[in-house]
Amino acid sequence: MVVDYAEKTLTQRYQLMAQTIIPRPIAWICTQDAKGTLNIAPFSYFMGLSSEPPTMVVSIGHKSDGSQKDTLKNLREHKKCTICMVNESLLQQMHFSSKELASSQSEAELFHIKTKTIAEDFPPIVEGTPSAFFCELYQEIDLKNSKTIPLVVEIKAQYIDESIITDKEKITLDYEPVARVGKSYALLGKKIPAPKIP
Repeated sequence: MVVDYAEKTLTQRYQLMAQTIIPRPIAWICTQDAKGTLNIAPFSYFMGLSSEPPTMVVSIGHKSDGSQKDTLKNLREHKKCTICMVNESLLQQMHFSSKELASSQSEAELFHIKTKTIAEDFPPIVEGTPSAFFCELYQEIDLKNSKTIPLVVEIKAQYIDESIITDKEKITLDYEPVARVGKSYALLGKKIPAPKIP
């Protein structure tokens, strides 16, 4: 079976991609507006892009009324965000925080998401996150005819919870991040060692 994407609706294309491009990492993107209101929104359309410069790309859609999401608005205005990885203990709060709120409301307050400031010039991290990236807006991509806007963010620093570090010298990490699989969530589960190349 070959599916012609030109014959499918936007929703159908999204459903096909979301069920086959898996697992997709999921994380909170923390931003703040001019009044200091903290926005914490989960995204699964993001991925590492390059290590030089150290960058990630995230695609941000719009609110149901067509207005720009707070994450996009805040990043455009203030150029900074903190991206927090999610583990199983944070899954419920992360899922609840996907609810669309007014710009004046903070997910942190409504869903009792505890945060703490680690880097003075960046939004706070979510307490309990195994790792977080302090990023600055690097580039906005004009994806013609798209309802989502890809943003490239540059990683300036990274927070790592000491408990997931297995080798401090090599900075080797071991943790179970939550991923998105279609409409569900998943943990990585069984790890398979890489075969030796002959």
